[in-house]
Amino acid sequence: MSTLASTAQDSTAPLRGPEKKDEEEEEDFEFSPFFGIDKGAVLQEARCFNAPQPDARTCQQVITKLLYLLNQGESFTKKEASEVFFGATKLFQNKDVNLRRMVYLCIKDICPSSDEVIIVTSSLMKDLNSNSDLYRSNSVRVLCKIIDSGLLMQIERYLKQAIVDKSPVVASAALVSALHLMTSSSEIVKRWVSEIQEAAQSKNNMVQFHAVALLHALRANDRLAISKLVSSLTKGSVRSPLAQCLLVRYVSQVIADSSPGFNGEPRAFYDFLESCLRHKTEMVIFEAARAICALKQVTARELAPAINVLQLFLSSSKPVLRFAAVRTLNKVAMSNPLAVTNCNIDMEALITDPNRSIATLAITTLLKTGSESSVEALLKQISGFMADIADDFKIVVVEAIKGLCLKYPAKHRALMSFLSHVLRDEGGFEYKRAIVESILVLCQEIPDAKEAGLGHLCEFIEDCEFSYLSAQVLHVLCKEGPKTKAPQKYIRYIYNRIILENATVRAAAVSSLAAFGAAVESLRPRVVTLLQRALADNDDEVRDRATLYLRQLGGAAGGPAAVNSVLDVSLAGMEAALSGYLAGPTDRPFDP
Repeated sequence: MSTLASTAQDSTAPLRGPEKKDEEEEEDFEFSPFFGIDKGAVLQEARCFNAPQPDARTCQQVITKLLYLLNQGESFTKKEASEVFFGATKLFQNKDVNLRRMVYLCIKDICPSSDEVIIVTSSLMKDLNSNSDLYRSNSVRVLCKIIDSGLLMQIERYLKQAIVDKSPVVASAALVSALHLMTSSSEIVKRWVSEIQEAAQSKNNMVQFHAVALLHALRANDRLAISKLVSSLTKGSVRSPLAQCLLVRYVSQVIADSSPGFNGEPRAFYDFLESCLRHKTEMVIFEAARAICALKQVTARELAPAINVLQLFLSSSKPVLRFAAVRTLNKVAMSNPLAVTNCNIDMEALITDPNRSIATLAITTLLKTGSESSVEALLKQISGFMADIADDFKIVVVEAIKGLCLKYPAKHRALMSFLSHVLRDEGGFEYKRAIVESILVLCQEIPDAKEAGLGHLCEFIEDCEFSYLSAQVLHVLCKEGPKTKAPQKYIRYIYNRIILENATVRAAAVSSLAAFGAAVESLRPRVVTLLQRALADNDDEVRDRATLYLRQLGGAAGGPAAVNSVLDVSLAGMEAALSGYLAGPTDRPFDP
């Protein structure tokens, strides 16, 4: 396919972009090999299928373009699809193996209508009975994709034979096709149980994997049947590592649906999961360890063998095993931090791992399981690579630091200082919001951290590019600022927003400023002066808020107490009542 794709390009399309004249633009932009492909032109090229002696390579290139258009969401009319389909069926006469494979893909993706399927069925049946495993496996896939239940019953005998075929390629193709048929013809597939069970004893890893998946799909809606299947498979000879991983997942589902053992009794099938920890294949060992760690109400005794295995993976030379282990331990640390403490020494070694994802997960896990004395050292190590990781991982780090600060309130100064530092760094909206919300939570939960947190947030809104976050911080300032020892220091930050920001933030700043004037009488004259300057704002909302608050601070319209008044009704109920009123006749006044 890669060779065909490279030759399927429009002859006028460049492989690379034009040479950059600007020295600052150093990157070369790669163009798609399908650059400039037009559906009409490709349909014209598809007429080569009707040639008396079609060239195999040209036809492969055209089919590649057609498949590309189909996978890009291009729609074909019924006439266009029929012409391509009939042309593709003529290519069955060509003996080129690569072209035949492309024809199979073309017919599968075009999905001919029921009256057109008959035309190609005979050719596919001929391939189904051929001596070539390649032809037989692909014909099974195509037939199961394009035929309906009526035609399926006619070829049922051939499909049952294919499931138990000696060739693993053919058997796997038949089993996967049966999995797809479960959505439309499940009753017919259920009649093949004996053949599927025979395939489940195959010595080929892939065949056994697909057979086990199909046996489970046949019983997907019956908990008792799944339990019996799992019970029989755990006692049987499932040798395929892929099938074993699948079986571990099915066992996890059965355990999740059952209640944990009483009085220290082991859970059903737990012994099987524990035995999989001693499997010779790493992926089975990890799957079993992950399944044990994900058990509901898991005990320390049940976790211990899985944690020991994951601890060994932490020192593996394979990055994927290190990542898988530290990610699983990170999840365990959220609910059972004490169970992971034995792995701390191994995870400390991963802080300098060249893979930043592994290093980040190691840091966050240590933050959840570390001691109070190690906080400063961890923060110092985190600061070194925060700029090199993606925002998703940064959010994980921020959440871990918030949890650590709530766990050790005495360390709030160091942790709050770290959060304020990363808040000034570059980052997206979700990352910044996570930091702001973490600081707000810490201000609420740790009284000693409130003034420092509000100060950090004031510094943040001085150069904040997100209006939502600025408005949120201003709202918090109007609620908590007046209660601090020196509320006057926040006035400057709030008034700067009225001068420098957009209309949304200016309106929020006016409300916040008025709240200070209402709550702190000594600041009221200064607040009134600042609000009077907002009366000349070019935005209606800002001017209206300033006018209202000036009247209230002057004693009218409810007085200063009305500035911070809380609407004592359910906003959701009010919205529902207003919607119902507007939906009906409005000749009567609104009465909630």
